Amino acid sequence: MTRKQKRLAVIAGGMSFILVAVLLVMFAFSQSVAYFYMPGDLAKTPVAPGTRIRLGGLVGEGSVIRSEGSVVRFAVTDPSGEIVNVRYEGILPDLFREGQGVVTEGTFETGSTVFTADTVLAKHDETYMPKEVADKLKAQGLWEEGKGPTSQGEAPQGEAPQGAEAKGEQAKAQEAQAQQTKATP
Repeated sequence: MTRKQKRLAVIAGGMSFILVAVLLVMFAFSQSVAYFYMPGDLAKTPVAPGTRIRLGGLVGEGSVIRSEGSVVRFAVTDPSGEIVNVRYEGILPDLFREGQGVVTEGTFETGSTVFTADTVLAKHDETYMPKEVADKLKAQGLWEEGKGPTSQGEAPQGEAPQGAEAKGEQAKAQEAQAQQTKATP
């Protein structure tokens, strides 16, 4: 082998090593990607069984059913009215409750319409909505920045708004009423 052939062999070996490394990294990323869907999205475009996805929305009112052991069944819904039933085995986050935002991660089993979740994430306070869920709601025109959901979160006329601000106002009104009662002889 001449010097030129050795140099070309080393360059070709180095390039093939880099190509294999890039392919392995791409394969690893493709295995860990979980696409985000809301129930309305799944109604339009179903996913193949066994495909790992993130399902986000609101926990349906009256849908939480606790079975034997640590198995929990609940429904995830969105403002479009679509519902996806979820089965989760494990301990739920402390902030998990009906009517609150949730993101679950898992798969649909073959021949089943029940989503089997292996991870459940709940919102962490009254003002937080998972970014992916908020972005989808904004795109559908159902969410306004700083106001929350426009179709579900607004209080009907004549009723007090729900949330931290309303609770704070109620507490102040009760405190003022208590002070008036004390001041009255």
